[in-house]
Amino acid sequence: MTSEPPPPPAARSYDGEGITVSYDAHRCLHAAECVRGLPAVFEVGRKPWIVPGNASADEVAEVIHRCPSGALRYHRTDGLPDEVPDAPTRVSLHSDGVLHLRGNLEVVTAQGPRHETRVMLCGCRRTGHAPYCDHSGDCARHI
Repeated sequence: MTSEPPPPPAARSYDGEGITVSYDAHRCLHAAECVRGLPAVFEVGRKPWIVPGNASADEVAEVIHRCPSGALRYHRTDGLPDEVPDAPTRVSLHSDGVLHLRGNLEVVTAQGPRHETRVMLCGCRRTGHAPYCDHSGDCARHI
């Protein structure tokens, strides 16, 4: 008899002026778009490593939209809309077997369906965080 691994802990949230940033470490594949795009907000060696108040809400939202895995998300608290999904939906298969999707997505997980705008899904089917890629399977050899 096999048992399912426990679900990952909920994403952590960081509040800033006009925006709340959430981060799901289990989804992060370290593309580093955030660190390169806005190092005053996203600095790996600092605690907390995300300080949304170090930039405008618009700048933070723009950089989060670059995150291909969807590990970073945001909620606008200044009355402006949250992230608008790309249209049309885009799907691309990368050489490491990871499927990158952007758009108005519904991803079926063991915990139920999730609404997403950006995801990286496992193509080798050996992820520990199905259906999201975590580079723990065959695709890890290609990174």
